[in-house]
Amino acid sequence: MTAEESSAPAAAERVTISYAGFNRAWAVWIGDCLERNGWEVAYQRWNPPVEIPLDVALGDLLRVQGRVLVVLSDWYFKLGPRTDEEWESAVRSIVVPHVHRFAAVSVATQPLPGAASAFGGVVELWGTGVREAERRVVRLLGPAPGPADSTLGGRPGPRFPYDQPHVWGGVPRRNVRFTGREDTMQTIYDTLQRAEPGAGVVTLWGMSGVGKTQIAAEYAHRFSTEYDLVWWVPADQRGTLRQRLAELAPALGLTTGPEYGERLRAVGTALRRGTPYARWLVVLDGADDPEPISDLVPSGPGHVIITSQNRQWEEHNTVLHPVPTYDRDESVAFVRRRAPRITPAEADLLSAALGDLPLALDQTAGWLNDSAMSVAEYVDLLNSGSDLESGLRVAADFPMTYYTAFSILLNRLRETVPESVDLLRLCAHFAPGAIPVQLVRGIPQADLPEPLSGLMEDPLRWNTAINKLIQYSVIRWGSPEQEADPEAGTIHLHRMVHQTVRAGMSEEDRETYSRAVRRALSAADPQRAADTRRWSRFEKIVPHLEASGALHSRHADMHRLIFNCLNYLFLAGEYTLGIQLAERTERAWKEVYGEDHPLVWDLNSQYATMLRATGDYARTERIDRAVIEHLSAHRGPRDLTVLRAEEGLGADLRGLAKYDEALQVSEQVLADYRQLVGELDPRTLNARHNAADSLRMLGRYREALESDRANLQARRELLGSRHNWSLYSEIMYAWDLRLLGRYAEAQSVLEQSVEVHRNLMGENNPQTLTAELNHALCVLRSGDREEAGARLARLLERAEQVLGDASPLTLIIATSYSFTQRARGNLDLAREIGERTTKHYAEALGARHPYTIGTTVNHALVLRAIGERQQSHMLTEECLADMSAALGLDHPWTLGVALNAAAGRNLEGDVEGAAELSRETVRRAGAVLGRTHPLYLSSQVALATDLRGLRRRREADKVEEEALSGLISSLGSQHAHTISARARVRPYWDFEPLPI
Repeated sequence: MTAEESSAPAAAERVTISYAGFNRAWAVWIGDCLERNGWEVAYQRWNPPVEIPLDVALGDLLRVQGRVLVVLSDWYFKLGPRTDEEWESAVRSIVVPHVHRFAAVSVATQPLPGAASAFGGVVELWGTGVREAERRVVRLLGPAPGPADSTLGGRPGPRFPYDQPHVWGGVPRRNVRFTGREDTMQTIYDTLQRAEPGAGVVTLWGMSGVGKTQIAAEYAHRFSTEYDLVWWVPADQRGTLRQRLAELAPALGLTTGPEYGERLRAVGTALRRGTPYARWLVVLDGADDPEPISDLVPSGPGHVIITSQNRQWEEHNTVLHPVPTYDRDESVAFVRRRAPRITPAEADLLSAALGDLPLALDQTAGWLNDSAMSVAEYVDLLNSGSDLESGLRVAADFPMTYYTAFSILLNRLRETVPESVDLLRLCAHFAPGAIPVQLVRGIPQADLPEPLSGLMEDPLRWNTAINKLIQYSVIRWGSPEQEADPEAGTIHLHRMVHQTVRAGMSEEDRETYSRAVRRALSAADPQRAADTRRWSRFEKIVPHLEASGALHSRHADMHRLIFNCLNYLFLAGEYTLGIQLAERTERAWKEVYGEDHPLVWDLNSQYATMLRATGDYARTERIDRAVIEHLSAHRGPRDLTVLRAEEGLGADLRGLAKYDEALQVSEQVLADYRQLVGELDPRTLNARHNAADSLRMLGRYREALESDRANLQARRELLGSRHNWSLYSEIMYAWDLRLLGRYAEAQSVLEQSVEVHRNLMGENNPQTLTAELNHALCVLRSGDREEAGARLARLLERAEQVLGDASPLTLIIATSYSFTQRARGNLDLAREIGERTTKHYAEALGARHPYTIGTTVNHALVLRAIGERQQSHMLTEECLADMSAALGLDHPWTLGVALNAAAGRNLEGDVEGAAELSRETVRRAGAVLGRTHPLYLSSQVALATDLRGLRRRREADKVEEEALSGLISSLGSQHAHTISARARVRPYWDFEPLPI
C-alpha cells in the first residue's frame, strides 16, 4: 500500500498509537480518550529488533491505515538502543516526507533528542492534569470524525497515568532502567486477561538473580491503570506473607477488630468476593517454597503474580512462565541505561563476561559508572579472580562469575563506606529475603560487632550505610503501609547476595556476626506462644533461627526461644514447618551435645506432639514410650517432663484405638498433676481435657460432658474466655452436647465461638476448622442438609489446602462431607470421597481400627442407596462383628452399626433376625445412652418397623408412639428426625470420627 493510499479519507478515522512498552499506561489512556470522541484506535508496541535498520522500522508504521500517533519519551528513542545519529537520519527519510501521517505527544520527563522535532508540533502531556491532557489529545487530531461512542459510557475507563490505584502498597519503585522483557510482559497480561475468575495466577519461574522481581514490579506499574488495588507481598516466609495480607484490611476500609486472624480472614473474603474492588493485583514475591504458603494465595476476580525459583508451583493451579537470562541485546541496552559512560562495545563485553545475568549486570554496571576503572580492566580482573575475597567458595547453584563480580564490588564498597559492608555482613546472618529492621536494630549495644558499634544509634551513619547498599542494588528496602516508624520497614536481601557474603567471611567473623543476630532474636522472643496477639512476632523470628546459628547455640535463651517457636508453630497449625524445625534442631543438638542429652529428650516429646497432628500415631507412641522410659530413669516417674510425655502417650493410644489404656494413662497423669501443681494449674486443666477425650472415645459422653464443662469454666476463669485453650474447651463441650443429642444447645455455643476463632486465630487455623466442622454437623443434625453440605464442602477444600488430604482433621471432614452428600442423593461423589477416606484409614491405622470399620459402614449405606443391597448387607454384618470385637457390644459406635445391620436384615427378608437385633440395640442404647438419646429413639423406630413386619402391630404401635413422644420432647415436632419417624422412614446411623 502506498503512502497516498494509506492517507485516503476513508481511512482517516483510524488512529494507530505507537508506544514503548514502558509507556503503555499513557497509550491506553490516550486511546480511550480518542475512542470516546469517535476515533477508531489500534495499538502498536514499539520494540523493533536491533538488527532491523531504524528507517525500515519507522517505515513499517506507514503500512497501517490512517494516522499514527507516537507517544514520545526517552524510552521510545533509546529502545534498541539507537544513537541520536540513527534517529536523525531515519526521521529525515521517513517522518519528514509523511509528516501529515504522524502526530506525537510527549510524556518524557527529560529533554527529547532533536529528532523529535521532525514529528511536527509535539503536544506535551507530562505534568498536566487529566482534563487538560484530554483536551490537548483531542485537539491534536482535529475534529472528531464521527459521533462519540455511547457504548463506552457504561464501562470504567483506564485510569489517568498520574493517578495511582485506590490501594497501592509495598510495590517497589519503578525501575527507570528496566529494559526488555516485552514479550514476557505481553504474555503475562494476555494470560491473566484470559483467565477465568479465581484462576488468574501466573508464576514467574527462573534462577536466582534473573530478574523475576523486576518483571513483576514493572508489570504492576505498567498495567496499574487497569487495577483498583495493587498489593506487593514478600512471600519467602509464611509469616511475612500473612502479615502483609493482614495489613491490607485497613487499606480496604474493612471493619475489623485488632486481632491478627480477623484481619487476615476479612482480607481473604474481600478479595474473593471482589468487594470493594474486583480489579485487584497481588504480587507474591520470592515464594520459593509452595507447600507452606499455597493456601494463602488469594482467589477471586483479581490477578496474582508469583515469583519463584521453584517450578512446583505448576502443581498449585498456576500458569508457569519461565524467565531466562537477558538476550544479549537486552543486556547491552540495560548496561547502557545503568552506566551511560559505557559504550555499546564495552556493554557487550561486560554482558558476555557476566553471562547476561541481570542482578550481576545491575550491581556491576552501577559501580563501574562511578569508577575510574575501564570495562576491559574490570573484565580482566574478573577473569583472573585476583580480587576475590579470601576463602570465597563458589557454589554450584549460581554462575562463578557472579561470585567474582560481587567480591570486587564488596572490596570497592569497603574502600568508600566500610560500615555498609559490615551492615551487610550482619544482615547475611539472618535468613535471605525479608529481614525486619526492628530485629536488625534491636541488637543490644553490648552485643554488636565492633565495626558496627554506634551505627544503630546514629541516624546519619545508618542512613549512609543503607543508602549505599540500595544505590548499588545490594539490598532492597521495603516500608509497610500505614506505618510512620522507619524501624517498621524491611531489608530485602537477595539469596545470591546472602550466600556470597557469608561465603567470603572467615569462620571467626561468621561466629561474631551470627552471635549478634542470635542476641537480637533472643531479645525479641515473644515467650507466650498461646497468646494469639504475639503470633505475628513469632512469624518474624522463626525463619531466621537456622541462618543465625540458633540451632547450634549452647545458650539457654536460644533453647527457650526454639521451644517457644515450636509451641507457636503447633498452636498456629504450622505442622510441616514445626516438624522441619524440630528435626533440624534435633540433628544440631545431637551434634553439639550428643545423643542422650536432656535437651534432646525434651525436644523428642515436642517433636512427637507435632507428628501426632499429622496422624502418625504408631511412630509417636514409640517416641513417647522411649522418652518416658529414659526420663523416668533419670528424673523419676513423677517429674513434670515425664508427665508431659505421658500426656502425649495418652493421645497416641487414643489414635491407635487403645481407649481403655488411654483413659488409664490420662487419669493417672491427671491425679499426678493435681498432687504436684494443684487443681487449677493450666497443666492440670490440660490433663483433665485429655481425660475427657478418652472418655468420649469410649462412648461415655455424659462423663466427658461433665469434665469438659468444669474445664471450660476453670479455663475461662484462669486464662480468659478468648484464650485458645478456653476456646478449644468450648469446642469439645459443644461436641459432647451434640453427641448427647442436645443439638440446639451445641449450636448456640458454637455460633459465637466460630466467629471468635476466625477473628483470633484465622480461618485456616486447624482449631478454627475444628470449630466450624462441629458447627456444620450441628446444622446437619438440626435437619438443614443443604446448608451443612455447603459448609462441609468449603471446609474440606480449605483443610486439604492447609493440612493435606491425609491429615486427621481433613479425614474427619471428608467423612462427614461424604455421608452428607449421600443423604442429599449425590451418590457418586459420596462414594468417591468415602472410598478414598476408608483407604486412608486402612493404610494408616489398619483394617480393624474403629475408624476404618466406621467409614466402611458408611460405604455400605452408599451401596444400599445405589441398589447393591446384598453386598451392603454382608459388609455391614462384617463391620458389626469387627466393631463388637474392637469396642464391645455396648459402645455407641457398635450400637450404630447394629442399627444399620438390622435394616439390612429386614431388607434381605430376615425379619425375625432384624427384630431380634433391633430389640437388643434398644435395650443396650437405653442403658448406655439414656432413653432420650437420638440413637435410642432411632432404634425404637427401627424396632417398630421390624415388629410391623412380623405382624405384631399392637407392640409396634406402642414402641412407635414412645419413640415419637421422645423425639418430640427432645428435638421438637418439626425436626427432621421426628418428621421421618412419623412418616415411618427407617433411620440409619452415620459414623463420625472424633478428634484425637
